[in-house]
Amino acid sequence: MRESDEQAAFRLMVRSFVEREVNPYVEAWEAAEMMPLHEIFTKMAGLGMLGLEYEPEFGGQGADHTFTVILAEEFGRCANGSLPMALGVQVDMATPSLARFGTPEQKAQFLKPAMEGSMVASIAVSEPDAGSDVAAIRTKAVRDGDEWVINGSKMWITNSVQGDWLCLLARTSDEGGYSGMSQIIVPTSAPGFSVSKKLDKLGMRASDTALLSFDDCRVPVANTIGQIGKGFQQQMAQFVVERMWAAYTTVGACEVALEKTAAFLRERHVFGEPLLAKQHVQFTLAELAAEVDLLRTYNWAIAEAYNRGEDTTRQATIAKLKAGRLSREVADRCLQFHGGMGYVEETWTARFFRDNRLTSIGGGADEVMLQVLAKMDGYVA
Repeated sequence: MRESDEQAAFRLMVRSFVEREVNPYVEAWEAAEMMPLHEIFTKMAGLGMLGLEYEPEFGGQGADHTFTVILAEEFGRCANGSLPMALGVQVDMATPSLARFGTPEQKAQFLKPAMEGSMVASIAVSEPDAGSDVAAIRTKAVRDGDEWVINGSKMWITNSVQGDWLCLLARTSDEGGYSGMSQIIVPTSAPGFSVSKKLDKLGMRASDTALLSFDDCRVPVANTIGQIGKGFQQQMAQFVVERMWAAYTTVGACEVALEKTAAFLRERHVFGEPLLAKQHVQFTLAELAAEVDLLRTYNWAIAEAYNRGEDTTRQATIAKLKAGRLSREVADRCLQFHGGMGYVEETWTARFFRDNRLTSIGGGADEVMLQVLAKMDGYVA
């Protein structure tokens, strides 16, 4: 797809922001194991980067989905994977249901501040015993008059340590399996909510990820997003755009990794010539670049289908599966070609290797993507 002048200008602005306002601070954020998300998101909002597809009335830009693709690709070029993930949660994981099914009052109270950067949003679905198997969640919300009383715990929750509100998926009836769940906005100031533990992770170290507890946590029933009992279905739709975001950011991440590796191999001399002169190295990088280009083209096809209002569940599943595997291969090859220097923390390859390993796990593991595709394509007994 040929970019319009407006899209090209937007891409240039986002890339400049990443180079100027993000990458110089990554090392400090990594050391602190935290990013100042309110500050970062407020700056982004001032440049019109948040809420790209949401209503202007509630802090959005009223743009189409192609601008989200550009935003994700360019943030994939960040010097860490933590910020692209945190941004994805803010704009494409915790807020789509609210934007689509929320009431005007809910949007004014929670969506608009999130899109202005004054509030950080988080999505709370996974639990200690229920990750990709969403039907197994046990966190329960029991109605008491005009309030939900919530008990349970959530695990692996991004942005939750400094978050202002959660899009929580909880059981609101005794129906089992995929039935009887609802999405509920839970302000982190609500009584009974607490962050039990900030998790020490292999990668994405600047991203605050935590175990959350709900102990008779009370929030208004009016905080329910959409229809009570339809939370699972709403969350599945939210997962689709989450997986699309992951595929979009992977293109930017892999692209910059290959660029950096080629530059290193051009300068690194072994046996009297640059490493980049080796045919095996050339062919490997060329093949990986071709795979990245295929994913980019597929991503843009998804975006066009999404803009037409088509169901992109299957395409998003394929893209997420491919993105996870491709990012792992690129990370491994780039580290290998750097030799011993690739294995030390002072080289970007180590962080890239650790951060991008998550793509095959978060938002639905590779095995779950294959399970989804097998069912959709009829490859089940």
